[in-house]
Amino acid sequence: MRNNVLIDRRACLKGVGASLALPLLETMGWAEVVKGKMVKPPVRIGFMYMPHGVIMDQFWPATAESFLKSPPPALESLRPVLDQCLLMKGISGVPISPFNGAPHALELSTWLTARLPDADRRSQINIAISADQIAANYMGGLTSLPSLELATMPQTHKENQEGLNEGYYSHCSYRSPTQAVPAETNPRNVLNRLFGKSDKPGKAGQTDPLDRQMLDLVIGGAKDLRKKLPQNDQHKLDEYLDSVRAVERRIAAIEYRQKEAALEKAGVSSSKRNASDSPPIEIKIPVGDKRSEYMQVMCDLNVLAFQTDTTRVSTYIGSTPNGVSYPELGFTDTHHSQTHHNNEAGKSGKVAAITKFNIDQFAYMVKKMASLREGEGTLLDNCIMMWGSGLEDGNKHSRENLPFIIAGKGGGSVNTGRFFANTKGNQGDLLTTLLACAGVPLDRPIGIATKQLTEMMKM
Repeated sequence: MRNNVLIDRRACLKGVGASLALPLLETMGWAEVVKGKMVKPPVRIGFMYMPHGVIMDQFWPATAESFLKSPPPALESLRPVLDQCLLMKGISGVPISPFNGAPHALELSTWLTARLPDADRRSQINIAISADQIAANYMGGLTSLPSLELATMPQTHKENQEGLNEGYYSHCSYRSPTQAVPAETNPRNVLNRLFGKSDKPGKAGQTDPLDRQMLDLVIGGAKDLRKKLPQNDQHKLDEYLDSVRAVERRIAAIEYRQKEAALEKAGVSSSKRNASDSPPIEIKIPVGDKRSEYMQVMCDLNVLAFQTDTTRVSTYIGSTPNGVSYPELGFTDTHHSQTHHNNEAGKSGKVAAITKFNIDQFAYMVKKMASLREGEGTLLDNCIMMWGSGLEDGNKHSRENLPFIIAGKGGGSVNTGRFFANTKGNQGDLLTTLLACAGVPLDRPIGIATKQLTEMMKM
């Protein structure tokens, strides 16, 4: 039986749409402190992306048995935490017909949606809500930020393969089918956003005043209005309602934190952290222009956001398919140019080095998570972190066997330390299963999914 619920359920439902009420109630469990028992941390979920696929014989383990003892070169930096990782070979991507001439517009945009854009409205964003935003809608009610979107490069690529909207090249998060979520590229801005800091000394960011009664009137009136509008205006109104619902989640988070503060003042402990948990990590903003230092500070910000429960959902686009180079590796050739290697050793070797570089940054993040105590284990124990690419092989633009790495035990829900060499499933199946492991209820599978990949779940 649950005790000591910190938010009154009736108060929570006051003014909140019915579609949001159940998730808010479900996620209140972590706020309950049972005397004599260690607080169970929540599960967080994060995604990190690299374009253009991999050199397959450098990425996939030779056998399931060799995975832990003799990992392939691309995974070497993950060796200390391979027992907390999972690889699944055989995950197919979304078939891209009728957009066969748009492999790069679709490798990122389909990565978390597992669905193609609307072929009849190519010049407009119209795809599907992404897996990270589905998770944010459920998990975000009791955190300051429902989700955190990061990127290494500005989302400004200009190209229109198959007449598709240029936004598809550089966005993987979609709040609704027609609304791409922008990512932050400036580490200082991310730090300010996470903790309400101001660039001006001595001043902190202020929370906007929020009026719940006004929100009730806005939502109710908008629903009535929607019935009378043409389809295009309905889409615009839907996007507006999405932003209003985001404010609703902020209100819930603020009310919860106010309730906690009142309990603390009254001498009732309501802290979600255990005394044995590691203290929040320190963030140092890099001064130079080394890509590794830049990416690592973004990874640190991701870790800090999870560690402090500022958010439970994150997405980091390490790079996008628009010509990024890696001078740190000793060459200035762009990533994309080298992926069309036609099996030339020099070019394929550079692609392998770029892949390893990106996985090294992912390894930096998950190893730091594994070093931080939380509850009865580590922060990584309570996370599900996915690294991957939207293409299998950049040379052929193939999508039959997408590379993914899953790290973290998801609070005991993920069966780690394994390599499944013959998985039968698709991108939607994987995303659907990951959200299930994170405790996110779904009313339908994600994208092209037809099932859950039960072999990766700890029953």
